[in-house]
Amino acid sequence: MANSELIVWISLLCLTSLSLCYGWIDINPIKFVKEELSKQRPSNSLTRTSYGLDTHATTGYLAVHTSPQDGLKVKDKIESLLGQPPGVKFDQYSGYVTVDPEAGRALFYYFVESPHNSSSKPLVLWLNGGPGCSSFGAGAMMELGPFRVNKDGKTLFQNEYAWNIDANIIFLESPAGVGFSYSNTTSDYSLSGDNRTAQDSYTFLINWLERFPEYKTREFFIAGESYAGHYIPQLAQVILHHNKYANRTVINLRGIAMGNAYIDYETTIKGAVDFYWTHALMADEIYHGLTSNCDFTTLNTSDNVCSDFVNQATNAAGNIYSYDIYAPLCNSSLKLHSEIANSGKINGLWGDKPLTVLPIIQELMDRGIRVWIYSRQIICSGDTDGALPVTCSRYAIKKLGTPVRTTWFPWYTQGEVGGYAVGFENLTFVTVRGAGHFVPSYQPARALVLFSSFLNGKLPPPA
Repeated sequence: MANSELIVWISLLCLTSLSLCYGWIDINPIKFVKEELSKQRPSNSLTRTSYGLDTHATTGYLAVHTSPQDGLKVKDKIESLLGQPPGVKFDQYSGYVTVDPEAGRALFYYFVESPHNSSSKPLVLWLNGGPGCSSFGAGAMMELGPFRVNKDGKTLFQNEYAWNIDANIIFLESPAGVGFSYSNTTSDYSLSGDNRTAQDSYTFLINWLERFPEYKTREFFIAGESYAGHYIPQLAQVILHHNKYANRTVINLRGIAMGNAYIDYETTIKGAVDFYWTHALMADEIYHGLTSNCDFTTLNTSDNVCSDFVNQATNAAGNIYSYDIYAPLCNSSLKLHSEIANSGKINGLWGDKPLTVLPIIQELMDRGIRVWIYSRQIICSGDTDGALPVTCSRYAIKKLGTPVRTTWFPWYTQGEVGGYAVGFENLTFVTVRGAGHFVPSYQPARALVLFSSFLNGKLPPPA
């Protein structure tokens, strides 16, 4: 068995216990406020330059590491995974791409081609968030990938709603320290942040496209969820910047899709507070105390009254699973693989974290990039995701101020309402009915319809 196949298989043995607890970093947004209150952050003025990545050539934009990729595609080919079901009709690959040879920093990927006309299908990069969540462990094996793990922990079964039905998909473990991505320089992990993550992901793409040159001119999309609401627009911005240079590989970026995305601090906290109150997870007096005494446009460390209400709100909800507030808690006692344990360490060491990426999203919209924001929703009582609720997305979009082109409507699949959608100028907002934080896991059929619509540049079907 090739090394890359062995790595994939070892990780599969760790996934069975996570079948009901997809997010091992459980985000309670009220606790997030409490943690962030003690940190120094820049002001939150909504300008285009405040929160973009450093675009000066001297910082590394012109010094992207590239290395020969000859023969590596063949080495990365996975002939068959242990426990793989029969009848698999697509090619799959996994391996490492070095993004910094001096530090010994390399990113791990898992790539699956479409079983149908892969040579004409677009290329999609999938990114999980965190920071610190595994795109292979979560995204590929629990959400939208071609396989799921059986309860025996030894065999796989095919996911009939896998997204590679419509695209060729790269699952990237990013940054170094997440999943199987690594650095030989220990200090690299304490230097993780938004800027380096975007730069490394771009370096990965440039080298990966040399390894798979047939994809160089293919339509390219970036998708992901949660903190990838930062990763995705930032990487898109880097790509567009590099595309301006004659000596660069031009990446044919067509669109981005962000699920349950963390994109703006102010609207995330405001949306979360409203969600917790309307879903009876905090008392009226706590809600009114928060809204009356806390300024969510900035992080004010001197307001003790606000801090007191934040503490009350943190305790009010009790011990619930924030990613799906109505789901039972996961009580697995199994000691998991280090790829999962490391995710919390990366999160705790995270460096630069801008309060908003809305200016970058606006820049992408202005440059004709297709932007989709999707959220999860259940019938009647709103959504079940308390980590990044649908209210956060709606407030963030309102802050952009982009005009409506297609008014809010229910969309359908399999004879039922799949969710709701509204089309803005250069932006689409879609909800998925019945889904928690990890949309492709909760509602795989509806998620696939959403994904297909995104790739085709069309709103989900109205009937």
